Amino acid sequence: MGYRSVFHPELFKNKTIIVTGGGSGIGRCTAHELAALGANVVLIGRKQEKLDKVMAEIREDGGRCSGFACDIRDEESVRGTVSKIVAENKIIHGLVNNAGGQFPSPLMAISKKGWDAVINTNLTGGFLMAREVFNQSMSSHGGSIVNIVADMWNGMPGMGHSGAARAGMVNFTQTAAYEWGHAGVRVNAVAPGWITSSGMDTYPDSFKAVIKTLKAAVPLGRMGNEAEVSSSICFLLSDGAAFVSGTTVRIDGAASQGNVAIYPLQAHKNSKPYDGFHREIVPALFLDDEGK
Repeated sequence: MGYRSVFHPELFKNKTIIVTGGGSGIGRCTAHELAALGANVVLIGRKQEKLDKVMAEIREDGGRCSGFACDIRDEESVRGTVSKIVAENKIIHGLVNNAGGQFPSPLMAISKKGWDAVINTNLTGGFLMAREVFNQSMSSHGGSIVNIVADMWNGMPGMGHSGAARAGMVNFTQTAAYEWGHAGVRVNAVAPGWITSSGMDTYPDSFKAVIKTLKAAVPLGRMGNEAEVSSSICFLLSDGAAFVSGTTVRIDGAASQGNVAIYPLQAHKNSKPYDGFHREIVPALFLDDEGK
């Protein structure tokens, strides 16, 4: 059994696409779908062993891939890694700026070190990757960049450092789309809401308890999955989105469109998830839930 993508299996044939944070979660899922659609996927992450595991999965499924250990927060590391990718592949057609991370905390308890770590990972690192991919490759032949942000439209209480970084990345997306359009480069973003990604298992138990209640605030009555994010990324990378640039697609089941205190939602099971990723890893905290 392979990836069950809704797109044509040769959509990205002979295309080289970078996925940062490709060793787990949404990045891993996206890498699998891109490879299933014919792309030569280049995984980037901080830990080579995680990349090796995903690369082994992709190759087992018949896909093409390579991987580079790189800290996207380090300017020289990013510049050198992109240079190696260009040397090996000649052209970079797409970049998925997925690498990120945060931790739950109220603003008053966030240290400068913690703040800087989240900003550098979720904003500065994405900027460095996009800049180098543009300067070293896409400025000469065009391409598509998709940045991964988050549902932070009404603030992000409990994760203010991440909200600030993601909002900055949305603005960067808009600016880059305008400045780089002359080179045929499109820059967009996707904003996942509450997605059952494997990274949820890394949160403390107190926050996991909160996570399990979140679907009650989603009009579609459930949380999303990684494949539902990946499919939107693939569309934005594709020629079908050739006139889409500078926009952010919300993938949140309409959770960002209202307030349950003003308009209470009814519990239901009328929305069915897209079952695309054949190697999906469901977070352990959901394994005992009926219907996931």
